[in-house]
Amino acid sequence: MSRRTRRQFFEESLFASAAAIVAASAGSLCGADTAASSGEGRQAGPNDILRAAVIGVNGRGNDHIKGFQSLKKDVEITCICDADAKVGENRCEEIAKKTGKKPKFIQDVRKLFEDKDIDLVSTATPNHWHALIAIWAMQHGKDVYVEKPVSHNVSEGARIVETARHYKKICQAGTQSRSQEGMRQAIQYIHDGHIGEVNLARGVCYKPRASIGPRGVYEIPGSVNADLWYGPAPITKLTRPKFHYDWHWQWDYGCGDLGNQGIHQMDIARWGLGLDSLSSNVISYGGRYGYQDAGETPNTQVIVHDFGKKSLVFEVRGLKTQHLSINGTETAAAGGKESKAPKDNAGVGVIFYGSEGYVVCPSYEEGVVFDKDGKHVKTFAKGGDHYANFLKGVRSRNIADLHGEIQEGHLSSALCHTGNISYRLGTPVKPGEAIERLKDLKIKNEDVAATFDRVTKHLADNKASPESVQLGTWLTMDPKAETFVGNAAADAMLTREYRAPYVVPAKGKV
Repeated sequence: MSRRTRRQFFEESLFASAAAIVAASAGSLCGADTAASSGEGRQAGPNDILRAAVIGVNGRGNDHIKGFQSLKKDVEITCICDADAKVGENRCEEIAKKTGKKPKFIQDVRKLFEDKDIDLVSTATPNHWHALIAIWAMQHGKDVYVEKPVSHNVSEGARIVETARHYKKICQAGTQSRSQEGMRQAIQYIHDGHIGEVNLARGVCYKPRASIGPRGVYEIPGSVNADLWYGPAPITKLTRPKFHYDWHWQWDYGCGDLGNQGIHQMDIARWGLGLDSLSSNVISYGGRYGYQDAGETPNTQVIVHDFGKKSLVFEVRGLKTQHLSINGTETAAAGGKESKAPKDNAGVGVIFYGSEGYVVCPSYEEGVVFDKDGKHVKTFAKGGDHYANFLKGVRSRNIADLHGEIQEGHLSSALCHTGNISYRLGTPVKPGEAIERLKDLKIKNEDVAATFDRVTKHLADNKASPESVQLGTWLTMDPKAETFVGNAAADAMLTREYRAPYVVPAKGKV
């Protein structure tokens, strides 16, 4: 492999510089059956306190609870739902201690939707449940806040959008950066042409993840209703030691870190490039390196989306990395040049490459501007409230008020899914063969050799140099139809087989 290019060193220095600038100022943030009902629910008055149910509250759902509690003049949590009764009941007790009111606990989400007094639903269940909960909720008259990724596959996202339009419901995707004022200003700065023509964005999700433990057969916690937890997915033996959270790294339920953390940066990258469709072509490569465990998704992955004139490149690293360099000093993306890097040197962000400069977004709410020579120009850094923006849309009934309207969430989630489809349809090849085949694609704006070199160096630093790389299939799409061209195997992966009665409706059947 070739040595690091001048451009690599420059872009890495920009990313580290952006983080250092930010750190020196504001700091970083790192139902019933499936038949549709009328879609009508309680008609809340303009001064009424909205009644909310939160579904899936073990991890991210607890943030939903806190987010709504901070808006107590507008919304009250009246119901908690989780397939794990212990988790759900504990959350009810916590809410009661804080507010003096204990919400109802309902374990079966279908029973929750029968409650006509609930105005809105937010969900942070595992990914494989997101779409069905959103669809059922809107069919039963509820507005919906659905966590990222909004879907487990491409078709599901399109069905959520279709349902929202059909029932005229408000549906917000959990892409919080869209409500952060600093990020909104940075993206507008790009769109206004201040860094010239922008044809390339690079997103990175450098977030070290340890082994999830050996594959085996483990006991599901007794407080979990397995039928409800698996829902649309097939019921199989539990093969990972940790029941909660580690489902992210198994294909039946999760999408890897591309769809877990990376969806945020994918969304920012697509937003900044001004893209409102899926890509014309996509390819992905990588693997799961450094350990053998119960995980299935790659912990090292590169995705290249070709939009014709524009390109979006995304890099995932799940092993420890000191990945950026400034003035010869290794550092982490969110750490600056001092030795105050985050734990395990994690870092996430996006770089926009303009003909007249660069914008680097090293967190959820910040954009740092550089000129063509890498000189700092200005910084945008200000927060916002995505939950409050959702409630604004619920009250106005105007989807234009939403910063993360479901169509936006669908497109960004789908870019993660199509990248994973390319990867999963790939085959193991020697690294040398992989780079030669990548170079033959002649992708605009992106130096595939330099990116591949950076990945292999990272693996070598972790003593995980691969004998082979999973090189994905080069897939061509019809972006308007959201289907692949001439590839039945890829088209089959745009959806999944559902386990009755937990079936996401087909197109036109919502």
